[in-house]
Amino acid sequence: SSASPWLSTLPVYEQLFAASMALLQQAVRAASSVPKFNALRLMTPAASRCFSAPAMKASAMQPQATSPGLGEPLSKRNAGVSVLGCAIAMVAVGGCAQGIGQLFAALVVGMARNPSMKEDLFTYTLIGMGFLEFLAIVVILIAGLLLYSE
Repeated sequence: SSASPWLSTLPVYEQLFAASMALLQQAVRAASSVPKFNALRLMTPAASRCFSAPAMKASAMQPQATSPGLGEPLSKRNAGVSVLGCAIAMVAVGGCAQGIGQLFAALVVGMARNPSMKEDLFTYTLIGMGFLEFLAIVVILIAGLLLYSE
């Protein structure tokens, strides 16, 4: 392969990048020149008749089963997916617990720095604790919805 004269003046990582881009361009050109394969041609009843035995021809002409609509239940329940979604949602409860720990750590540090603000800091801590508990309850409710959903 002949390299361009400007390619030898570049650093090694830029040479590698230029070479990989050239290979990518060649691959795109090669893929665009390949004729398209039409898989739908092979799915027609005329094409499937030549591959089946005479006894199978009658069953091949029967109508296909349709997919269930929006209101119909699925035949297979994916219970593992709902348990996985619930477990991922419950990770946020651990985040709420970590937030409560940091909140009370900040309360202790704040009271150690300024003992006269103890009542105000404790009030703010309880307000923040209420927000975090509300978030944890909402997360638990959503995890329960994920667990018992179809």
